[in-house]
Amino acid sequence: MTPTGKIPYTKPFLTLDQQIALLASRGLAIPDTAFAKDCLKNIGYYRLSGYWYPMRESQLAQNQDGTDELMVTDTFRTGSGFAQIIDIYTYDKRLRILLMDLLERIEIAIRTDITLQLGQYSPWAYRDPQYFHPRFDSDILPNHSATQFAEFLNDFDTKTVPRSKAEFVKHFQEKYSDPLPIWAAVELWDFGTLATIFEGMKVQDKMAITKRYGLTKPDLLPSWIRSLAYLRNLCAHHSRVWNKPPVRQPKLPEQGKIPVLDHLHEDRYASQRLYAIIAVMRYLQQVIGPQSTWGEKLITLNDTFPVAPGIEFRHMGYPENWRELDLWRVV
Repeated sequence: MTPTGKIPYTKPFLTLDQQIALLASRGLAIPDTAFAKDCLKNIGYYRLSGYWYPMRESQLAQNQDGTDELMVTDTFRTGSGFAQIIDIYTYDKRLRILLMDLLERIEIAIRTDITLQLGQYSPWAYRDPQYFHPRFDSDILPNHSATQFAEFLNDFDTKTVPRSKAEFVKHFQEKYSDPLPIWAAVELWDFGTLATIFEGMKVQDKMAITKRYGLTKPDLLPSWIRSLAYLRNLCAHHSRVWNKPPVRQPKLPEQGKIPVLDHLHEDRYASQRLYAIIAVMRYLQQVIGPQSTWGEKLITLNDTFPVAPGIEFRHMGYPENWRELDLWRVV
C-alpha cells in the first residue's frame, strides 16, 4: 500500500489464449473458442468486460466498521456464456447507432431554431452582447476569468473556426472580410455550445423557441440539450450506454405540463437512468418529425434485447409497462 492508500497495478498482459483460459476458469461457457478469440481480437477484453460485469456473481462482505457491502466476484453466474456477452454488445452498438440518428436530427433542429430567432436581428447577432441577457456578458462563473459570452466568442474565433476543415469556412474567409454570419457559424457549434448560447439568450427569445416544443419554462430545453450532449459524446466515442447511469439527467417538466412525460415523476428509477433521456428524445422527435418511424425502430430493437444471467432490460430504466404509455403508442 502506498502512502496515498492506493495500490500498484500488477495485472499482467494476457495473450488471447490466456484471456480465454482465464474467462473459462471463472465459469464462462466458451464452446466456440475460435469465435471468442476473434471477438477478443477485434473488440478487446477490456471493452467487453463492461458488458459481462453484471453477469458476475456477487456476495455480501463485511467492512472493517461492521457494515455489509455487496461485492462483485470474478466468478460468472451459472448459465453465463460468451455468446451472450456478444449479444448484449451488439444490442448496445445498434442502440448507439439509432440514438445517434435522432440526436443528429434534434441537434440540427435546435441549431435552426437559434439561427431563425437571433438571425432576424442581425447576421452577427451571436457576436453582439446586446442580443443576449445582460448577465451573459457580465457574470463570471466560479473558476473562470471571463464572462460566458467572452469565453464563447474567444473559443469560437481562436479555436473553432481556425481548426475547422469545412469547405464553406475556407470559401467564406477567402471571399469576405466579415466574420461568419450566424447561419454559417451555427454549423460549427456542438450540442454544448448550443446549450450555452440558448442559456445566454434573452427570456423572450428563449420562450419563442421553447414554445415550439410545448415547454413553459426556459430552463428545461438547455437542461435537455446538455443531457443529449452527454449521450451524444458517449455514442460518438463508442462507449457503452445500455446500463450506464447518465451523469447529466434532463430536468423534468412539472406534472401535467407534458402529460406523456408524467410517468417519469412516478418512477424514480426511470428518471435516473438512460430511459429518461430516451423519453425526452422521443418527445422531441414527435415534435420535430411526427411522421418519423424512429419510435417503431426502437421498439423493434428492444424486442431483440438478449437474455443472460444478471442482464436485465430494466437496467436502462424502462418502466414495466413502457409499451402501453402514450409516449410510445404507435398510430
